[in-house]
Amino acid sequence: MGEKTEKSTTEPTSGSAAQVAAIQTTSVVPEKHEVPEREHRESYGTAKTENLRDSGLWRIILPAAVVIFCAALVIIPLGILIPILYNAIRGLSTGTAEGQLVWLWVTLIVIEMGIVYMIVRGIFRIFLTQAGNYQH
Repeated sequence: MGEKTEKSTTEPTSGSAAQVAAIQTTSVVPEKHEVPEREHRESYGTAKTENLRDSGLWRIILPAAVVIFCAALVIIPLGILIPILYNAIRGLSTGTAEGQLVWLWVTLIVIEMGIVYMIVRGIFRIFLTQAGNYQH
């Protein structure tokens, strides 16, 4: 009665033909015996004309700047906190309210100097040691 027949198509669709053509054009392998062309190279740097010798001035300026910065890091907070501590100690003898804050200013000076010590030690290790100059 009713026979079912299946049609099989072997024709590639237009998309697959394009894909096959693209694969064939991109998979071209160059021959092993081809020699690549040498390209023209020219140096445009100024190394031929510059004097690249080290004057050694940075070896004096950098440590001096580091020492000045670290000294300022110690002197400026102390220049602010010591007069305040002095007024608080003087306030003890006069009986004013400032005399009750002596403990606060002493504690603040100790904490500040501890922080400054850690910062100065780190800066000295970074900038004033010779170990970093010999690393390859």
